[in-house]
Amino acid sequence: MKRMTQALAITLALLPAAQVLAEATAIEVRKTNGCGCCLSWMNHLEENGFAPTGENMFGGSLVRFKLDNGVPQRMVSCHTSLIDGYVIEGHVPAADIRRILEERPDAVGLAVPGMPYGSPGMGPEDDREAYDVFLIRKDGSTEVFSSYAEG
Repeated sequence: MKRMTQALAITLALLPAAQVLAEATAIEVRKTNGCGCCLSWMNHLEENGFAPTGENMFGGSLVRFKLDNGVPQRMVSCHTSLIDGYVIEGHVPAADIRRILEERPDAVGLAVPGMPYGSPGMGPEDDREAYDVFLIRKDGSTEVFSSYAEG
């Protein structure tokens, strides 16, 4: 009986962690092999309730993947992700991904072009350079979705 009580206590203690794992939102990340900033960005996603899976691609194939999925050349960064009908290009903060999933605009997705220092996966946020997250419209136009000031 004591073992059953202990097992029940352990199960109840682990239940919140299991629930968080079950609720994690899947996101597919296409990247090049060995890219450290891509892996750091994926860690940022995990810390914020996402369940990223990575697929390595050769450079030319990855560029083709980006363009085939509606990322304008001026918006390109190092990795491209797919989540619930949207494309996420580059070091987009998890909060902005959550926001697009909640607001559901008629768009291709989000992009942080280049690799701004201090964006998720690119160094400390408290020492970041200012950068914008862009909403990519289906016609290829873009608009600022959110802005991050210098840190």
